[in-house]
Amino acid sequence: MVRSIHMACVIISGLGFAFRSVWMLQQSPLMVNLWVRTLPHVVDSVLLASAVTLSVLSHQYPLTQDWLTVKVLVLVLYIVSGAMALRYATSGRARLYCLGLAFLAYGFIISVAVTRHPLGVFAGMTGLGVN
Repeated sequence: MVRSIHMACVIISGLGFAFRSVWMLQQSPLMVNLWVRTLPHVVDSVLLASAVTLSVLSHQYPLTQDWLTVKVLVLVLYIVSGAMALRYATSGRARLYCLGLAFLAYGFIISVAVTRHPLGVFAGMTGLGVN
């Protein structure tokens, strides 16, 4: 059940980020609504709690499992680039760059989780020294 909650929160969090990104680019008045500013924190808190629970229950921890270490490191990139895009970047070009980086990080995190390999979607590519 914890895994299902975690996966649902991953989807909800990603969709929420996508909607907020579009609204931000359109300068939508929806961005100032309290629920738009609060709900992502609630979803991400449940997401983090379920991730920690899964880690403890499975006895798989970052720094001991390469793929989990990569997930956590790329998660930091996702959070920083997403925050830059939605809040701190001042130019449209910087916002778009940060949004692109955030969405690439989000996708890569999912690919690492699915493959349980630190290279994620790139794990099967020839010439990378991966068996």
